[in-house]
Amino acid sequence: MSGSHDHAHGHSHHGDERWKHDGVRVIPGNQLDSNVPSTPGMDRKAAINFARVGAQKLWAGTVTIRPDAKTGAHHHGHLESVIYVVKGKARMRWGEQLQFTAEAGPGDFIFVPPYVPHQEINASPDEVLECVLVRSDGEAVAINIDIEPVEKPETVLWIDPVHRDPAESQKP
Repeated sequence: MSGSHDHAHGHSHHGDERWKHDGVRVIPGNQLDSNVPSTPGMDRKAAINFARVGAQKLWAGTVTIRPDAKTGAHHHGHLESVIYVVKGKARMRWGEQLQFTAEAGPGDFIFVPPYVPHQEINASPDEVLECVLVRSDGEAVAINIDIEPVEKPETVLWIDPVHRDPAESQKP
């Protein structure tokens, strides 16, 4: 394959003033758009979308979640979502009854596939959770689901002459 660059693009790289305004955009963190749907306890702000920069195929922004806040069960239709944890501790539950769980901390990424029922939770009782959110389309799709979540099962120990209660070995 040749390194030449002679095929038609439908645009010009040289002398086109349009690139000054339609090229790369920097969206300052203190100028995000808070006019987006939010959940109680969660503050979402758009950085990249069609209205702000003309993005055709994705949405990006931030979400700040107060301590102990959580969403209801929902999914985002055909959209893929990526969550990057900046600060705090995120807990995700997913599945037909939210029976699966995983946690993520600063520097971790979370991928949510299309149509997966899930719930976002701030796992900290006293620290704010700050995340960056990216979705695979500019449209806001959030479909609430009325499901009965499976809560964390109670731990029941098997105790018999062979299997001792671990608390018993702690006693002096």
